Amino acid sequence: MSQPKIVPSLFSFTPITNLLSRGSAAFSGPLLLIASLALLLAPALWNGHALTFYDTGGYVEAVLEMHLVPGRSLFYGLFLWAASLGWQSLWGPIVVQSMATLWLLHLVLRCHNLPAGPRPLALFASGLACLTGISWYAGQLMPDILVSLVVLALWLLGVHWPRLGRMERTGVVLLTLLGLLSHMSCLALALGLIVVILAVKALRPHRWTPAVRMGPPLAVVLSSLLLMPLVHLVLTGTGGYTPGGPTFLFGRLVQDGIMHRYLVEHCPVPGVKLCHLRHRLPTTADDFLWNGGSPFQDLGGWKGDAEPELKQLTRAAVAAYPGMTLWTTLRSTAQQMVKVATGDALDESHSDTRGILYKDLPALARPLFEARQQNGQLTRNLFDRLNLVHVPVALLSVLGLLPAAIWSWRNGRPDLAALALFVFLALLGNALICGALSNPHDRYQSRLVWLAPLVAGMIIVDCRERLRGGVRPDRPF
Repeated sequence: MSQPKIVPSLFSFTPITNLLSRGSAAFSGPLLLIASLALLLAPALWNGHALTFYDTGGYVEAVLEMHLVPGRSLFYGLFLWAASLGWQSLWGPIVVQSMATLWLLHLVLRCHNLPAGPRPLALFASGLACLTGISWYAGQLMPDILVSLVVLALWLLGVHWPRLGRMERTGVVLLTLLGLLSHMSCLALALGLIVVILAVKALRPHRWTPAVRMGPPLAVVLSSLLLMPLVHLVLTGTGGYTPGGPTFLFGRLVQDGIMHRYLVEHCPVPGVKLCHLRHRLPTTADDFLWNGGSPFQDLGGWKGDAEPELKQLTRAAVAAYPGMTLWTTLRSTAQQMVKVATGDALDESHSDTRGILYKDLPALARPLFEARQQNGQLTRNLFDRLNLVHVPVALLSVLGLLPAAIWSWRNGRPDLAALALFVFLALLGNALICGALSNPHDRYQSRLVWLAPLVAGMIIVDCRERLRGGVRPDRPF
């Protein structure tokens, strides 16, 4: 007997299944991106408000009063104003920061011929959010996250310029400018990285070095050097760069005992008021800069005319004790390299920021006061637990950067090798700038140490792709 002929039915499940799978794929991408963004915002979402710091109020004050505040960039204040839609909501700035972070992660993965779609991006975001402090900086009303983004952006501009589209180039340039103008330490780090890129370009005849375009990163850094004093002059009537740098350096000399030794051995010095106050000189930089009973306050503090005297004493002390200065510089750099804990001072009340918002922006003060951070629920115990993971991951990743660079180069990935070296030098440069020119704090290094686990993850993914026999596009060099 002949078998009955099977006729395709109008209600066959095959096309319906295909349609559902296509629809699921269409929705999964945006959902994964939203999930990735939520991971970077997780601490702020749990807190019920964007995370704040002591400095946050200073950035707000700089814009409201349109004047230069020592150590507080007017440009980052303007970013807060714009991203909050004119002080409507402080969620805006941290959403923009988190989106910019995801976007740069995507570009870095793609330019290194690694999977860069929503799924791998979500995996990287979840790994970094769980193992590092990235989400505590992306969700904070501070320019700290921009320091690490500038490192990645300069890498893209210098090494992967041809692989970026026109709009991508514009976006990376603007993001780099924002970072450079938002913090003087970021600008100093960028100048050092420009030297690194120049060195790579000089070594280009060697096959293991990547092709470098010096123009884009150099143009962005030079533009920031010109724009900052010019915009300051136009908006505030005062030219120059964000003030306060020499005072932070003086604080470091106080902490290292150099300034105390100089005052004891050289006072009295004509015109130096600090000679009469040397018996009250504290032992830490923070106490000198921020304690109400510090002799710095007797000199006028941040709003007085103390800076000329502090500059004079700094030059004299460094000239008098060059060996001691060099040794303490190296020691502070080494200390800063290993101070990578998450949550530095986030468990404190930040009374200055609370006061400025309460006085000048009362509509924004109420949600701030209701946040967990302002009600003692962001505790040191919480960060101690997080750092049981964050600190060893950070330190092991940093230690692994140089071996990873050698391994990647030997296995035909000079691009990843060069990125590992670039990130290591960025971390070392940041430790020198923040540790030696200011004084070591966990916040200074932990805000960009997540770049080391990022590079480690990229190398692991590359190994996985090799084992799977995945075919990648031609390498960029």
